[in-house]
Amino acid sequence: MPGLLEGIRVVDVSRVLTGPYCSMMLADLGADVIKIEMPGRGDDTRAWGPPFLGGESAYYLSVNRNKRSVTANLKSPGGRKIVLDLAARSDVFLENFAPGVAEDLGLGYDAVRGANPRIVYCSISGFGQDGPYRDRPAYDIILQGMGGLQGITGEPGRPPVRIGVAVADIAGGMFAAYAIASALVHRGRTGLGERIDVSLLESQLAWLTYMSANYFATAKDPERAGSRHPTIVPYQTFATEDGHLNVAVGNDAIFRRFSAAVGRPEWADDPRFATNPARVEHRDELEPLLDEVFAAQTTEAWMARLNEHDVPAGPVYRVSDIVRDPQVAARKMILEMPHPKAGTVRAFAPPFRSLHERGVHTSAPRLGEHTDAVLGELGYPPEQIAQLHRDGAV
Repeated sequence: MPGLLEGIRVVDVSRVLTGPYCSMMLADLGADVIKIEMPGRGDDTRAWGPPFLGGESAYYLSVNRNKRSVTANLKSPGGRKIVLDLAARSDVFLENFAPGVAEDLGLGYDAVRGANPRIVYCSISGFGQDGPYRDRPAYDIILQGMGGLQGITGEPGRPPVRIGVAVADIAGGMFAAYAIASALVHRGRTGLGERIDVSLLESQLAWLTYMSANYFATAKDPERAGSRHPTIVPYQTFATEDGHLNVAVGNDAIFRRFSAAVGRPEWADDPRFATNPARVEHRDELEPLLDEVFAAQTTEAWMARLNEHDVPAGPVYRVSDIVRDPQVAARKMILEMPHPKAGTVRAFAPPFRSLHERGVHTSAPRLGEHTDAVLGELGYPPEQIAQLHRDGAV
């Protein structure tokens, strides 16, 4: 079956990570994403490396599959006209310039809506299209810090820690894709387009969930607790004889099984540990005992015992470990896509299943690979396309 968004065309003038991640999500669902790039240079991430595969940036390849690349100089009249012509025949327009830049280029919401009143126009920015921080530059680490996430990540008494993946950018891209898909459903019911404003700062606030709820309930800032959960014990990482292990004892029934699994059945009846509130209160007594217990055996041995007692647990993998995991193989989560320069490109598949096709067909496009073909689809004759190349518009 075709993808869920088959027949939807997206004009994507975004770059780097948050916008391209959003449009990749839409492309994975079957949308025809036309990625607009600067002639001769392309998306900034084409130069981000090493590593490179056959001269192609691994970073760029990771978030641009299933798209078509068209070069257009947005500062030239010819390039802007191409983008507006595309928008007139498309369903979604996606940009992540600094606020005001799209308007300065003649590609703001009013201009694009003038070309297509049914367009779903989505802007992603660091702080949103208004407010006192509107014009501040925004990078992932800035938003992880200001959004509260970094303030709760790291070990007690040590500096805050940035999460190893650019989660502020990715969260913004995910919320943008969610909003775009919702707006397309709304348009299908009403015929009306939509203006969407996604902020990376607000995306981080949305991710705080129970941490912000805890603050609103107590007026106390959550503390950095490493891998420890603030209200569930034990729910954290332990060092084993040869690595690390995560344990998640989510209720008292699990704790009883857990106590048996680690050879300490008496803990289940110990008033200090028998209930989760008691374990939270006495975690400084319980955790040193658990550190000693887990350090005595390997991760594999503990996984066998904990699985036998139906206790939630899992190893702490490196990427090289997870790609060899049998569950990942069973779920067919590793894709292999041919690329004319990079050879075979491997990546993780979209993390969902449906009755429709999980459509990953092509690796990230070469710069301008589809320019002439897309211009032909718009009705540009060959001589006009050739002139646009001579003018530097594409």
